[in-house]
Amino acid sequence: MEKKKYLLLENGKVFEGKSFGAGGDITGEVVFTTAMTGYLETLTDPSYYGQIVIQTFPLIGNYGVIPEDFESRKSFVKGYIVRDWCQEPSNFRNQGDLDTFLREQNIPGIYGIDTRELTKTVRENGVMNGALLSELPDDIEAAAADLKKYSIDDAVASTSTDHIEHYNYVDPRPDWSGLCDFAWPPEKLGDRPPKKVVLLDLGAKYNIARELSRHGCDVTVVPYSTAADEIIAMKPDGIMLSNGPGDPADNVGVINEIAKLYQSGIPVFGICLGHQLLALAAGGRTEKMKYGHRGANHPVKRLSDGRIFITSQNHGYCVVADSLPDFAEESYVNANDGTCEGVNYKDRPVFSVQFHPEASGGPHDSDFLFEDFIKLMEEVDVNAVK
Repeated sequence: MEKKKYLLLENGKVFEGKSFGAGGDITGEVVFTTAMTGYLETLTDPSYYGQIVIQTFPLIGNYGVIPEDFESRKSFVKGYIVRDWCQEPSNFRNQGDLDTFLREQNIPGIYGIDTRELTKTVRENGVMNGALLSELPDDIEAAAADLKKYSIDDAVASTSTDHIEHYNYVDPRPDWSGLCDFAWPPEKLGDRPPKKVVLLDLGAKYNIARELSRHGCDVTVVPYSTAADEIIAMKPDGIMLSNGPGDPADNVGVINEIAKLYQSGIPVFGICLGHQLLALAAGGRTEKMKYGHRGANHPVKRLSDGRIFITSQNHGYCVVADSLPDFAEESYVNANDGTCEGVNYKDRPVFSVQFHPEASGGPHDSDFLFEDFIKLMEEVDVNAVK
């Protein structure tokens, strides 16, 4: 028998639906993603740590659960909200259904509610805390007010790896020969030797390491707490700063170490949280957005030539462009709201973007940024700057 489930928002609004996934009550920050596909990437993206995720696309789970598409070792979302979930998925790679996955990950879900109305509520009022409840409290007003106390703490520490990992293959994608006509060939690297890249895991998606490997890099993934001197001692050709969850300004120690990496002269490429932390390390400022950018359809304008790219994004904070120092040049802006989407640092071989060029559950318009990173590493003699 289907059980009722309730979503209570901190403004006192209640949505009634039905329960799926794990049981129990949870509290989290309620956010929405407009992606029409890639729900597995959403569920396993560490940047959703501490959040209750709304899928605006009405039908979720139609291609089941495919472990090869996971972006991390587990799901970090607090709760999951959909209009309808597909109970009989169909895909040649499918290995399970969404309800079972959520139960295994201990994630409560709610379905059968008007996600359009809910998304409009969040859009108009801004991101707010909420709770998924099996029963409504007697005093809804007091319970809603109490939700405002919730905050996402220790986000990066909770999602980063705790050990060093190595990836030195070229084509990490699965071999689907015999299953379908579609296949991804490895990059044509020619005689180009592999570049050594250290990936600072701030809550990294697996596909960052995969894409670096696919572009011919030997990748060493290190925990968020790794000291700059230790990274520099590894003698990398380049350093990648990953995506991750939470308020970037909370990571004071990491910001101090990134400032040292910046000064080292080694090429650095930052994505999402890495982009924000680079700006903070350079003396800039970040701020929380009203409801953030989450989805696979966000237009971004490159300022050098006016070209528009459709990008995948997942962030609730942005870099304040006016706070950047003179040696930092804004390179991309969001075509919808004008927020900063990229920065080039003119005094060092360093650049960053707010969007996700590695996104496999979204567009591949900005995949060229990995090749830009390779070219930057080829141009810089790191032996001369270490």
